[in-house]
Amino acid sequence: MTAEPKVSIHPSQTSLAAAVAARLITRLVDVQSDRGTATVVLTGGSIGTAALQAVAESPAHTAVDWSNVHVWWGDERFLAGDDPERNAVQARAALLDRVGADRTKVHEFGSTDAFSDENAAAVDYAEQLAAQARAEAEADPDTVLPDARLPRFDVLLLGVGPDAHIASLFPEMAGIRTRDATTVGVADAPKPPPQRVSLTLEAINTAQEVWLSVSGSDKAGAVGLALAGAGHVQVPAAGARGRRKTLWLIDQDAAQQLPGRLIDHEDEPVA
Repeated sequence: MTAEPKVSIHPSQTSLAAAVAARLITRLVDVQSDRGTATVVLTGGSIGTAALQAVAESPAHTAVDWSNVHVWWGDERFLAGDDPERNAVQARAALLDRVGADRTKVHEFGSTDAFSDENAAAVDYAEQLAAQARAEAEADPDTVLPDARLPRFDVLLLGVGPDAHIASLFPEMAGIRTRDATTVGVADAPKPPPQRVSLTLEAINTAQEVWLSVSGSDKAGAVGLALAGAGHVQVPAAGARGRRKTLWLIDQDAAQQLPGRLIDHEDEPVA
């Protein structure tokens, strides 16, 4: 079961980041009101980081109990643990260290400090995910997870590249074709650094909600192809679907080639 995409357009990159932040705060509060603990999967990139900064700067962020938020990542650059190019390092600076997130609930991909290669780091992350899934099942035997290898993902954030890649799943490459696995090591990514670790599309699509945030005219072609029904091997962003909601949050520049029939006003006017 997956949800068809809905689209929300914003006038600028700044307003887009603010909208993602507001939605994320609201969603985490709602989940915590229902279940006590919430889980978010973060992304990197300019919009991903800007949205996290906007969360930290919003007075409403105090409504979230950050000590009860599990944080995972959709992908990571396989670099030293303190390298400023790592998504986790940027997320800590933008948000997690500023709001007092519980470090035991912040689950980072392994780095070159601990693992010999990206494949070993991918295996380790898969084991972390499976361990958390078992813990959730034991804590609430009535819980039915979409995939027994994975914890519940309440919100999973993605960026989209000009080539339509998501996480570190690139067009036509082995990662986007991977099946029967929750994580994958990437040795030859077409953008630096070439060594990366990523969730698979199979894992991404277990999330309750998948939000794709995209800014810039250089992404307009990727947005248009993804929402026009392209195949996910050629256009990975086309394959990302949440079980409950699939939401594209884009700015006007990224919307230039958007099929008009897909614009959904939801609970706010299209800018």
